[in-house]
Amino acid sequence: MRESILLIEDEADLRMTLTDRLESEGYAVECAADGADGLKKATSRTWGLIILDVMLPGKSGFDVCRDIRRAGREMPIIMLTARGQLVDKVLGLKIGADDYLTKPFELLELLARIEALLRRGAPTPAASDKQDDVCQFGDLRVDLRGTTVTRKGKSVPLSAREFQLLRYFIRNPGATLSRDVLLKEVWGYSEDTFTRTVDVHVGSLRQKLEPDPKQPSLIVTVQGLGYKFLG
Repeated sequence: MRESILLIEDEADLRMTLTDRLESEGYAVECAADGADGLKKATSRTWGLIILDVMLPGKSGFDVCRDIRRAGREMPIIMLTARGQLVDKVLGLKIGADDYLTKPFELLELLARIEALLRRGAPTPAASDKQDDVCQFGDLRVDLRGTTVTRKGKSVPLSAREFQLLRYFIRNPGATLSRDVLLKEVWGYSEDTFTRTVDVHVGSLRQKLEPDPKQPSLIVTVQGLGYKFLG
C-alpha cells in the first residue's frame, strides 16, 4: 500500500511539480490550495504525512497546523516557508510541526526529509525486547508501545516528534546527548541543520512533563554539550 501525503500549497506550479515528483516516487498524493480546504482534508482521515505551506489564502499554515494538532491528529507535518525567518521556524515547531523547509528548496532534500519522518513515524517493536514497554517516572507514565503518556492519570498529548524524542531519552538514561546526535537519531539527519529544532522540542516536552519547566528535573541541560534524561 502506498504511503499517503496531503500537500497543502496555493502555488499551482509548485503543487503540480511536487505532486508529479512524489507520485513518481510511489506516494499517493492529494492536494488542497487553501487553508480551510487543507484543514478539512487533514482532519478527515489519517495521512502518512502532510506538507503544509505557511503562506496560504484564507487561513495561514500556522493556524492550520495548530488546528490539526488540536484535533488530535499526530501525523508528521513538514512546513514550507518562503521567508526563512528564525521566528517563523521556531513558531512552526512550537505549534506542532515536525520539520520545515525554506523556499526555494531542492526536491531531493524534501524527499529525504519525508523519508526520515515516515521511517521514524512508528515505534520499533524490537525495542520492547530490551526493556519494558511501560515506564514510570514519579507521576508520569509512558507507554512506549502504545505511544501514550499520562501524568497523574490524565492524558498528556504529544506530537509524533515529541514522543519520538521522549522515547529516545528514555532509552538512553543518564547519557549526555548532543543536539547533533539527537538530530541524527530522532530526526534522521546526518547533515548540519537547524539545531534550534532540538531546543524547541525539548522546551515543549518540559512544558508538558516537568512539574516546574523553569527548573527541569527530568530533562536537564548539560551546558555546552546537550541534554541528559534523569528519569
